[in-house]
Amino acid sequence: MCGIFGVIGSREVSSLIIDGLRKLEYRGYDSAGLATIQNLNKNQFGELLIRKSQGKLINLSNLIKEKPIQGHLGIGHTRWATHGKPNEKNAHPHIDFTGQIAVVQNGIIENHRDLSKRLKLKGIKFNSETDTEIIPHLLGLEIKNLLDKGLLTNGQTLLSAVQNVLSLLEGTYSIGVIWAKAPDALVVARRQAPLVIGCGEGEYFCASDSTALVGFTRTVLPLEDHEVALLTPLGIELYDENGNRQYREPSLLRGTELFADKKNYRHFMLKEIYEQPETAQLWIDRYMPSGVPAENLVALPISKSSIEKIERIQILACGTSRHAAMVGAYLLEQFAGVPTNVFFASEFRYSPPPLSPNTLTIGVSQSGETADTLAALRMEKQRRDAINDPDFSFHQLGITNRLDSSLARELDHVIDIESGIEIGVAATKTFLGQMLSFYGLTILFASHKHKRSTQEILDFSNELRMVPKQLLDIIKKHDALSKEIARLFVETKDVIFLGRGINYPIALEGALKLKEISYIHAQGYPAGELKHGPIALLDKHVPVISIAIPGVVYEKVISNSQEAKARDARLIGVAPHGPESEMFDELFSIPKVSEWISPLLTVIPLQLFSYHIASHKGLDVDQPRNLAKSVTVE
Repeated sequence: MCGIFGVIGSREVSSLIIDGLRKLEYRGYDSAGLATIQNLNKNQFGELLIRKSQGKLINLSNLIKEKPIQGHLGIGHTRWATHGKPNEKNAHPHIDFTGQIAVVQNGIIENHRDLSKRLKLKGIKFNSETDTEIIPHLLGLEIKNLLDKGLLTNGQTLLSAVQNVLSLLEGTYSIGVIWAKAPDALVVARRQAPLVIGCGEGEYFCASDSTALVGFTRTVLPLEDHEVALLTPLGIELYDENGNRQYREPSLLRGTELFADKKNYRHFMLKEIYEQPETAQLWIDRYMPSGVPAENLVALPISKSSIEKIERIQILACGTSRHAAMVGAYLLEQFAGVPTNVFFASEFRYSPPPLSPNTLTIGVSQSGETADTLAALRMEKQRRDAINDPDFSFHQLGITNRLDSSLARELDHVIDIESGIEIGVAATKTFLGQMLSFYGLTILFASHKHKRSTQEILDFSNELRMVPKQLLDIIKKHDALSKEIARLFVETKDVIFLGRGINYPIALEGALKLKEISYIHAQGYPAGELKHGPIALLDKHVPVISIAIPGVVYEKVISNSQEAKARDARLIGVAPHGPESEMFDELFSIPKVSEWISPLLTVIPLQLFSYHIASHKGLDVDQPRNLAKSVTVE
């Protein structure tokens, strides 16, 4: 989950790299570094210059101001540690034993232990604890071998060395490589980790995410899996894994949503919470426009003929996306009548269910780059392609916030949740966008499979149209309230969240948000499970947050909440005002809506509650420790 940025051209690149990395810091902020090649004499080789720092990018930026480095070619990296502690020694770029080759990498080299043993037997000493360091050392040996065979010292030699070394690597990666003896060449490669090339005016860029290219260029060329590219001031040479030259036209970044501005908010997370009414309205305007016939209420990229064939659905997701998928599964089963299962994408690959015919597989990923989800989708496609039966073909759908992502490129049908760029690592408005997409799918399946009457579907749709205004009212109402309540729980060590039915996933999501940004241990449970073990944890020091919405399980949730209160737990309710709500010590009131719609509203006070606790504690809300926004490693 690291960020890579590189540039080659005619300008000094160190400040450009810092600017690019700043837009990628959500991918990792344990340490940062950059390398440039200073070409001292056009008739001589260049000099490799390195700067690294522990901690956030600002530390590297300050270091560059104190110790500037020059060069028209460079690569940079912001790190989320996988192998080795987050310190300066383990920061990228890593260099080879000659001190002339520098490499930045995002991903994991799974066979690095075997490769490092082989390198050590050759007398090579390692200076870090990372898996990445094997790459420059292997390149150093391979370049020596190529030069011994009479190859010229230039960018083509570096390209050939990278192509040869990649065949030794197992795992997922995107890399950028520079060599002091080829000061006009930047080589990049990708395998199941995102990397995109940017085409500027007389210069070329590479980045882990197209957001980093905004302000430099809007013309991009995403690398496909197993591709390698040589960038020079003259252009791009693109090759597949067999060394065949590829020719592909670049595309344009669309819209202006890639720009992020905190405005007057203290943190991006708070701004993004406040943006949710607009997110919901934009989604409804696009996918549920008013004035359309009842049989075409939702405009999603899945045909009626496909829906009629589908007998069951399986959803692959991780983290917050999985919680949105659980809400979706409840809706698809209970409202639309379609058997639906949600799987941890990270587990699906190793214990997939038996193949069943006429199954729709949905992959959900905010970034569209979640490695576990992408790997699970690829495996499922391979499993189904191996069966020569159209009933077992790969019916697939993606739900993502990034149409320029790997998920969107690999799947034929994608729902763009259109939430706009989200900077805070803890997902808020993208979670809402994902849930809304499942609401849309539910309407489609219920309508085309005739599981609900036209009136029921219209009522359901009309309730959805009211959500943006309700979200606006809830945020205005509960921002200040949650700020006051949060003060009571700054020293809390453990919190339990309870929900039932469609709001059980919201209990899980509330607990996850609290863990992510406040570092308070929190756990979400189905409320009925409280007495089957977790109740042993309760006392006056363990608050319980209970989501209680009138409906089929309302009385049960109230009863479960009373069980907690009887154990002296401080009880916080997310519920409508009413006689039963008087039992709560604190109440985040929710308007009276149907259970079907309630998750879109009940999650808001939990987001605000977690935000204000973390803010009161003085924590880094937008970049919590050990986390990254886009989880691109398995």
